[in-house]
Amino acid sequence: MKAGVDVLHEDADIIVVDKPAGMIVHPAPGHEEGALTDVLSARYPEIRGVGSAERPGVVHRLDMDTSGVMVFARNQRAYLALRRQFESHADVRKTYIAVVHGAPKTKTGTIDSPVGRDRLSAVTHWTVLGSHDGLSLVEFRIDTGRMHQIRIHAAALGCPIAGDATYGDRERDRRMRRRPSRQLLHAVELSFIHPSTGRRVTFAARPPEDIVYAG
Repeated sequence: MKAGVDVLHEDADIIVVDKPAGMIVHPAPGHEEGALTDVLSARYPEIRGVGSAERPGVVHRLDMDTSGVMVFARNQRAYLALRRQFESHADVRKTYIAVVHGAPKTKTGTIDSPVGRDRLSAVTHWTVLGSHDGLSLVEFRIDTGRMHQIRIHAAALGCPIAGDATYGDRERDRRMRRRPSRQLLHAVELSFIHPSTGRRVTFAARPPEDIVYAG
């Protein structure tokens, strides 16, 4: 597969990959080439008939500059089953890590604050894993999957994600020893019910170097 795209698992129903930062999930205006779906379709041509033609096999998404674990469906039955899970949020567990400026006031906590133009409910749980030189490594678990949810909630906590060009703090980014080239957010673990076996499966993607060595 294309350099930088690691397949973590594949079977007759699903493909699990570690999406690199800087790669868009599916083609969009201004990003018509180099999408992850193009890379996957070349290796797994059957996904071209799964879901929509514009988003083959896609059951959820990550921002272009967010890295980490994603699952794609290889057939329509798996697609529908996974879509139901991701839309209901009942059986899907998503865990992220991020490098943020500052630190939340408490080591653990929950923020329940609506995001987006429709002001939909969004719930994010955080755990501070460590802090050093004005930065913290924070684990985020989300009960919902709203667009930019973690990025918005981190900023609301007063701890914007390092490198976030939309919700972040550019001045503090500039003071970092290693100035980030993207928001330092990584989907580290994804857990869901397998569409065929009915058993819970969990997949993890190792944090990339820009998060491990941020500072």
